[in-house]
Amino acid sequence: MRAAQISACGRPPVPADRPAPEPGPGETLVRVRAAPITPLDLLCATGTSYFGVPALPYVPGVQGVGTVGDTLVWFPTSAGMAAGDGSMAALACVRNEDLVALPAGADPFTVAALGLSAVAAHMALTWRGELAAGEQVLVLGGGGVVGQAAVQLSRLAGARRVVAGARSPEGRERAKQAGADAVVTLDTDDVTELAARFTAACDGPVDLVLDPLFGAPAAAASRTLRQGGRLVNLGSSAGETCPLDSATLRSRSLRVLGYTNNELSREQRAAAMTLVAEQAALGRLAVAHEIVPLADAGRAWQRQASGAAGGRIVLSVD
Repeated sequence: MRAAQISACGRPPVPADRPAPEPGPGETLVRVRAAPITPLDLLCATGTSYFGVPALPYVPGVQGVGTVGDTLVWFPTSAGMAAGDGSMAALACVRNEDLVALPAGADPFTVAALGLSAVAAHMALTWRGELAAGEQVLVLGGGGVVGQAAVQLSRLAGARRVVAGARSPEGRERAKQAGADAVVTLDTDDVTELAARFTAACDGPVDLVLDPLFGAPAAAASRTLRQGGRLVNLGSSAGETCPLDSATLRSRSLRVLGYTNNELSREQRAAAMTLVAEQAALGRLAVAHEIVPLADAGRAWQRQASGAAGGRIVLSVD
């Protein structure tokens, strides 16, 4: 079968012919249609993640969309995190309990681009952040996949105003296209300056901050929160540490919460993925993405890793 294969850590995948996998007990063979190149894929393939060095060679792809018979499904894999192959191949073996049937009308590439990033945005906002209708939300990293999804999902959950922050002009445009009421430029690490920009863009105190950045942006965003406001962190692309001052935390009795998809039960993940796919099928949820043939996986991988892509790259497998 056709596949993209990682043969050496730190190197992009290359086209390869692999034997078709044979499903074991409790597994189903999925005919793959769409496989996104995600940050987790890139990290695992370096061999430097906390999962350790993957067994080589292997087919990457921690999630994908395909068909089982006539049913379109989303599925996760443990490629790069444990022994076994992933979604960047014509066929993939998936545990039966991990398959999520997608609604009629769902586009496989749109769903693949959203995937677990949108699940994280939804669950961080609602389950962890307890977003309520009528609240104001500040989304950091609004140009990324998580951020774009969070802007739209906040609106779908009833937020009255959604403000986004993004670093690059392209990211700011993506946040705007996602529907943010205002977009703040994150081109400095001056916490006081960033806080002033956030305050000017927001309509009074913020109820909830969704933070995939940490670092100076998170510290600045915390200063916009109301008494008892919440900040949910689910990433650290702006820094592993954050200059969050004690006075801000204590004076407003703020709640700083961590989030990871790894904490979700299989049932929670499936329910969230179903909601994401339903909203996508209704045309209410999408993120910037491009579709690239599986044969061009190596070049696409390098573009995604370098930040040169205009959004999430999704490999077309069939």
